[in-house]
Amino acid sequence: MKQPERYRHCKVDRREAIRLLAGFLASSPLLLSQKDPFRDHSRIPSIDELIDVLDFEALAYEKLPRSAYNYTAYGAAGEFTLRRNREVFKWVELIPKGVVNVSSIDTATEILGTRMKFPIMVAPTAGHTALHPSGEAGTHEGCTAAAETPMIVSHVASMPIEEIAASASGPIWVQLYPSPDIEANREPLEKAQAAGARAVVVTVDQEAAFYERALHDRNLAGRRSRRARLPRRDLNRYRIPVKRLWYEWKLFDELRSLINVPMLAKGVLIAEDAKRCIEHGLDGIVVSNHGGRALDYSPSSLEVLPEIVDVVAGRVPVLIDSGFRRGSDILKALAFGASAVCLGRVPRWGLGAFGPPGVQRILEIVQAELVMAMAHSGRPTLTSIDRSLVRADLP
Repeated sequence: MKQPERYRHCKVDRREAIRLLAGFLASSPLLLSQKDPFRDHSRIPSIDELIDVLDFEALAYEKLPRSAYNYTAYGAAGEFTLRRNREVFKWVELIPKGVVNVSSIDTATEILGTRMKFPIMVAPTAGHTALHPSGEAGTHEGCTAAAETPMIVSHVASMPIEEIAASASGPIWVQLYPSPDIEANREPLEKAQAAGARAVVVTVDQEAAFYERALHDRNLAGRRSRRARLPRRDLNRYRIPVKRLWYEWKLFDELRSLINVPMLAKGVLIAEDAKRCIEHGLDGIVVSNHGGRALDYSPSSLEVLPEIVDVVAGRVPVLIDSGFRRGSDILKALAFGASAVCLGRVPRWGLGAFGPPGVQRILEIVQAELVMAMAHSGRPTLTSIDRSLVRADLP
């Protein structure tokens, strides 16, 4: 049968018909039923919509190059200790008091001459410009805006210490990777103290030289990806940085002449080392496994905290880092005797997600969670927090 003339221009082949049908179905309102009705898929959430720190991690993951995110995220070897740092909080229960006036919560404290409104500090971490153009200066701005939270500036920060210190008015400490040539430590220490650093935190653990997750991503674009290489055979037989194999206790005796502010050792995980810190005149201790980035299968910081607090016996402040994400995590460490908790990855997520306002907001969330946890547990002051608050099933 001959086709009418008026229909000839409408003829389509099978492929074109399928394309048109697919376009029709894709625009059908019936497909809305397949979407999550509780989430808006058309935009990135605003900073005020994020309710806990893990929300910031997901957003930082979306915004950052994979190599920059992985530098923040990875741990040593198979990342067992990285996971253990979080799992340990499941082994510690909070036991609240039932009848206590918690109409007012006081979280203010003072550590080695540094006054702080919360027992929370920002731990030293490197390379903040990979997360946001403002770099460590932006982190310091966010810390200052969040109740003047003290920031410990990394020895390998991506910006000069003078520039970081001048960016905001909040208190700063500085972290040092010491050199075996004691005189080589003079310049960075003098610069840090001239910039207003109120304490020096000397890292003493043997951080890993390479990370499996970084090696998997070494062919991705980005500065840190290009730096990730298979370990050289001639580096040394331990495959850890040669410049950190020489550590001896006399280091602290020699550094003392260069430091006019309190000095702490960071990376302590056993009571014996804590005792030696006291013997060598250190002013404080940071219990840390380097965020799971040193020796895999080492214990989590929280599980060794009680024995270190016991051997120190109140003679110097004991700080702690590695694995802390929530205000209730911080409360558990305070119950075991920590003077303050240092947050490492958490502010990095804030910086990567929103810049300095992200750092501020993420710290404010953790601060508010700590206040809430203290109120719910019937502990209105830091002095009212003790081990009766926790019931632990630690290995």
